This record gives sequence, structure tokens and C-alpha cells, in this order.
Amino acid sequence: MIVVTTENVHGRQVREVKGQVFGVVVRSRGIGGNLMAGLRSIVGGEIHEYTQMLEEARRHALDRLVKNATAMGANAVVMMRFDSAEIGQTMSEIVAYGTAVVLDPPAI
Repeated sequence: MIVVTTENVHGRQVREVKGQVFGVVVRSRGIGGNLMAGLRSIVGGEIHEYTQMLEEARRHALDRLVKNATAMGANAVVMMRFDSAEIGQTMSEIVAYGTAVVLDPPAI
């Protein structure tokens, strides 16, 4: 599955637009992560527990996006973006979204 943040894929033509597609993940930081993050926030610097959680959540959201696009019959997603939001004080939502399309085969 080709996933790009651009409107086009170089050398390929969009044959069919399947529609919007997304993958959503909601993660709770958990008490252990919150405790360590709270301690790190006192001294400053990167909070590795949150960074790791968000990187993993983005990967899962992208995997779900690809799964949903495949189910729609697409072979690519164009204009892919990530969005995130906080839910309460302990959860983060990560959304990967874009447009599912069918690309023509590459020219030989």
C-alpha cells in the first residue's frame, strides 16, 4: 500500500477515488507513565514515556488506515495526515486520515 502526504504519486495516475479513510487509536498513559512523566516534568527535558507512547500510537493508527483502505479496494492513500487530541487528562487520541484511491499500474 502506497501512503503519501502529497496529492499525487509521481509517475502514477489516480484511476478511482474510493473516499476518505482513517485509522483511530486512543491510548491511556497509565499511572506508571503519568508518575514517571510527572517526575521528569519537574526537571525538564523530553518525556520519553510519552514520546514512545505517541510513536507507537501513530504506527497503529497508520496500520488501521492501511487496513481500512485495503478493505475499500484501494491500493494507495494520498494526502495522509495525522491529528491528535487529548481526552480528559489521561488519554490521547491519534487519527491518521487521507483519501483512499486506486492508482493505475506504473508505466513500464
